Amino acid sequence: MITLEQLMDKRTFTVAGDTLNSDKYAYRIKHALSDAGYIVHCVGKELVSLDDVPEDSIEVLDLCINPAKGEALIRECHKPIGAVLIQPGAGSDAIRSLLDQKGIPWLDGCALKGLQARGHEVL
Repeated sequence: MITLEQLMDKRTFTVAGDTLNSDKYAYRIKHALSDAGYIVHCVGKELVSLDDVPEDSIEVLDLCINPAKGEALIRECHKPIGAVLIQPGAGSDAIRSLLDQKGIPWLDGCALKGLQARGHEVL
């Protein structure tokens, strides 16, 4: 089991979701992480797949996307995934089971709450 504090200790996040629409949580999370000094890559509207992320591995995958699309992204990924943060509404039993099968630590939680706990202002 991984904690939100442990996830927030990581430096690189890949946000899966609509990071270009200011009405979406993925957009807020992308900008809040970036403003807090994290390296942020975005999959969904900016990059097509996790394999397009310009890193050898995905340190933290932050799912802010429809569960079926999130599951497909994970299944299609050829890079190692260090951990997954499943935002409210982005999880499913299928995703959790898949992550367990692959031995990838995951947490149902919120990056914005993790940032707030570290003293970052989140809009």
